[in-house]
Amino acid sequence: MKQLTKAEEQIMQIMWQLKLCTVKEMIEKFPEPKPAYNTVSTIVRILEDKNFVDHETFGKGYKYFPLVEKSSYSNQSLHKLMDGYFGGSFKSLVSFFVEKNDVSMKELESIMKEVNNTENEKNNSDN
Repeated sequence: MKQLTKAEEQIMQIMWQLKLCTVKEMIEKFPEPKPAYNTVSTIVRILEDKNFVDHETFGKGYKYFPLVEKSSYSNQSLHKLMDGYFGGSFKSLVSFFVEKNDVSMKELESIMKEVNNTENEKNNSDN
């Protein structure tokens, strides 16, 4: 899967939220100052070329929808970050956040509970 630019990711975030939308509807979701219509339209076409987005005809225009799920892209991005900065080590990634971002033991315990719950749910669904 290709990596996206910051602008492409911003548009994908909006598309993941809206599911099916026109360029005009995307622009409405941007904070001020809003980007130009042609700018968003161009980026959407680039996303189509990268196979992240497709469209369907809607009257005289198009409605766009994501082809890549947010979770798939997030997973790929996280692995790239982990590989590039933390030698592929999840432990190093977590240690970095604990040391540099002042994560408390209470927050770590909460995260561990969530991980354990998710793992238990996954194991139960596999049975």
